[in-house]
Amino acid sequence: MLHCKLVSPEKRMTRKKPANGSQSAKVLDRRVPMREFSRSLPMSLLRAREAVMRQFRPSLRRHGLTEQQWRILRALAAIDAIEVTELARTAFLLGPSLSRILRDLDARGLIERKTAKTDMRRGLISISEKGIKLMEVVAPSSEAIYAAITRRYGARKLAELQEMLGALEASLAGLEAGGEGEAEGGG
Repeated sequence: MLHCKLVSPEKRMTRKKPANGSQSAKVLDRRVPMREFSRSLPMSLLRAREAVMRQFRPSLRRHGLTEQQWRILRALAAIDAIEVTELARTAFLLGPSLSRILRDLDARGLIERKTAKTDMRRGLISISEKGIKLMEVVAPSSEAIYAAITRRYGARKLAELQEMLGALEASLAGLEAGGEGEAEGGG
């Protein structure tokens, strides 16, 4: 595990001697005025996401789906149709990745593409009947995994966690000073 300690800029880069006294295996110790890497909020959230997705991936693989494909199908199942750019925002995927995923889902007949009646340049995406049927097949496994996570972590704690994450997201809304506001992570 990588650890960074808060130190003054003058002490940022020093060479550490290995504990065994060897001169050949020098390790660069970079001290940056930041919290420890393992304690950063983005890394904590990524580790938690990975722990959760590790539970779902085998089921998705058994059904020939990637996390991102499942995320798109889940988003589409909740609505009638959506523009591609809005779908990218909803599913937290970058445009090029979404284009590739939609191409794959379209080739499998899991989505339908339409042109908006009001503007022929705007493309609309919706889930197909075949996509709905696939979701119906995957859903019991997905719900069983949710139930196992809930039993393991606790229903109350899980509900509190989701409330806290929602509150964190809401409190940071509009605070896009650090970047584009777009993310690509899977789940």
